[in-house]
Amino acid sequence: MSGPEILTFGCRLNIAESEAMRGLAGDQEDLVIVNSCAVTGEAVRQARQAIRRARRAKPDARIVVTGCAAQTDPAMFAAMPEVTRVIGNREKMEASAFAPTSEKLRVSDIMAVRETAPHLISAFADHARAFVEVQNGCDHRCTFCIIPYGRGNSRSVPAGAVVERIRALVDEGYKEVVLTGVDVTSYGTDLPGSPTLGSLVERILNHVPSLPRLRLSSLDSVEIDERLFALITQEKRVMPHLHLSLQSGDDMILKRMKRRHGRADAVRIVERLLERRPEISIGADIIAGFPTETEEMFAGSLALVRDCHIVHGHIFPYSPRTGTPAARMPQVEPGAIKRRAAKLREACADNRARWLASLAGTEQSVIAEGDGTSGHAGNFAPVRLTQTHKRGEIVSVRICGVEKDVLIAQEAA
Repeated sequence: MSGPEILTFGCRLNIAESEAMRGLAGDQEDLVIVNSCAVTGEAVRQARQAIRRARRAKPDARIVVTGCAAQTDPAMFAAMPEVTRVIGNREKMEASAFAPTSEKLRVSDIMAVRETAPHLISAFADHARAFVEVQNGCDHRCTFCIIPYGRGNSRSVPAGAVVERIRALVDEGYKEVVLTGVDVTSYGTDLPGSPTLGSLVERILNHVPSLPRLRLSSLDSVEIDERLFALITQEKRVMPHLHLSLQSGDDMILKRMKRRHGRADAVRIVERLLERRPEISIGADIIAGFPTETEEMFAGSLALVRDCHIVHGHIFPYSPRTGTPAARMPQVEPGAIKRRAAKLREACADNRARWLASLAGTEQSVIAEGDGTSGHAGNFAPVRLTQTHKRGEIVSVRICGVEKDVLIAQEAA
């Protein structure tokens, strides 16, 4: 596909917005867009490295930097000699932001933004599934998180617009849609009548009956209400895979993070989910080495991996983000943070190995990805296919084993 090169970091929302930018930028092959993430210091470092690599690879290209890191620290990126222009998260949804110009900085106040996602994403160049933005921004102020200052306050896409967008994507041939946002479970609080994420999911399923697979991105466990819980556990078109924002397994650390759930709340929701739909796989974000975390507190997080059956672990070594309350708290020694992160990853890997092994002999529905010889099951287990399929095709297979963290499919000849 001709057009700009886009380097995307961070969340599924960024993936969706990168595809929208591809359409907005048109066929400008001399353009490189870096869609950055600000969730950790490491994410910012990776974006800066990518910018330098892009300049070496394409010395004559225009390099435009956007995303959350560009929104929260535009001056840092503007000071890089490799960068042609820095645009904010609001501006990246405007075609004019990608036109050649001598203006190096175009970043407005994200907190003043009230509308959400006017763009219709209709093409996903390298993906078997479509990512649809239903919400943006966040009204919560977790003490470690800079993202609200990169994304602004919470705002939702009206349900009718979401349904129309998904219907159009299904008409184009997409068989799996992922609902994305910064704080997806806060969906609807700013809309007339305050609809919930559960009501949105129900409306999508009712009004787009030809959609085979609907997947939810990261959820705040405390905001899974009974309507959404019932759909997750009873509706087979909602994929049995949840990624929960848990962050810690210690109540004091959760309080210092300004989270709205306790450890027991996290364990209870997972137990209820698995009791009603045992095939659900659980993913989670966990931070290692949050300020003031002792070894005993860390042990609570390590035990949470077991107690919540986490098989898709996103482990973040804590890094202070300037401007957040946590950056001013007593910090944990970097070596301890690294060791704790490694232990959490090891515990998740152990859970994952046992889980994958338990799937041998089961029937799985797999969506073909990449070159058509691999994909993911509904529970998001990676699967290697023995035949080549069209990307986006849904294939029913039997799992005959596991090899290097990947399920091996057995297909009919």
